[in-house]
Amino acid sequence: MPEQIKLIWDFRGPNAKQIAEHHSKHLSEFAEAEKLKNTRSGTEHIEGMHHIAFLIVDKEHMNLLRERLKPNRGQNYLPK
Repeated sequence: MPEQIKLIWDFRGPNAKQIAEHHSKHLSEFAEAEKLKNTRSGTEHIEGMHHIAFLIVDKEHMNLLRERLKPNRGQNYLPK
């Protein structure tokens, strides 16, 4: 499997969970529209009122997607 990157968008505040879930839907729709393979999107609760939306992509797409989607940060993704 190719090396993958987890692009991350941070949301904080009382509506963070709902915003992260909504953003994740858009990330999923984007990946489908762009016909990106080996992607996965979702949300995670970090702590308190901090939630994230994420999009896991093959590393080869990282630079282009970082420019287009403007994530807050990214990290290497290692499947469990």
